[in-house]
Amino acid sequence: MLRQFVSAPSKAARMAARVPRTAAATSPFLQTATPFRSATATAAVRPRQPLSVAAGRWYSSESDASKADASKADASKADASKADASTADASEAAKDGEAVGEPLSAADATALRKDLESKTKEALEWKDKFLRSVADFRNLQERTQREIRAARDFAITGFAKDLVDSVDNLDRALSMVAESAVKTEAGAEAGAEAANQDFVNLVDGLKMTETVLLQTLKKHGLERFNPNGDKFNPNEHEATFMTPMPDKEHNTVFHTQQKGFRLHGRVLRAAKVGVVNNK
Repeated sequence: MLRQFVSAPSKAARMAARVPRTAAATSPFLQTATPFRSATATAAVRPRQPLSVAAGRWYSSESDASKADASKADASKADASKADASTADASEAAKDGEAVGEPLSAADATALRKDLESKTKEALEWKDKFLRSVADFRNLQERTQREIRAARDFAITGFAKDLVDSVDNLDRALSMVAESAVKTEAGAEAGAEAANQDFVNLVDGLKMTETVLLQTLKKHGLERFNPNGDKFNPNEHEATFMTPMPDKEHNTVFHTQQKGFRLHGRVLRAAKVGVVNNK
């Protein structure tokens, strides 16, 4: 019974394949076998896939052929361009050979010589201009550096001019004190000796102040000079009077009325002096 039940659907499927569609539609038995027929039909439609594969292969072969044709065309164009270039080079070489082989006339040689001379002259002129411009630039650099250094060194010129008057007053005060006044005489009374010692201490304090002040000014480039006994120099000395002195050399400074000052080697204030004139 089980074998008959299993074989019944297979028989029904075979009969459904043989019977026309109209009969299958009217027969209820065949309607139950429709799923078997649809599966068979689906299996029959499957062989269409190789057709698409074949079509794809046909198109790919066509594209490969077109690519091959394009590469051949490019190769032919490259060969043609190389041939044209070689032909042009050959023609230029032939022209050069003809030009070299032909002797220059005297007029052509003269023209070439003149052209060479003019170009050489022009090159020398440009070289001279270049060297001059380099020299001018270096001079400008040096001058700028000097100006910067001078501006830095002489920035205190106004302050130094005002300060030298105080130094002069201190020097005048010390010059008014006689050497004998600062010495204590032997046998002097105790009160007089004490008063004289106070005066000596005051003078020593002024001298120390002057010394420290001059050292400080020297650190900043300001120096005092005394030209007594030097040859008269109008750039550093200002002659206030002249007098004959047979025992001294002509045009020599014998008296310093006011000492001079220099700031970084430049005369800040000329010294006022008396000069010997034996003529």
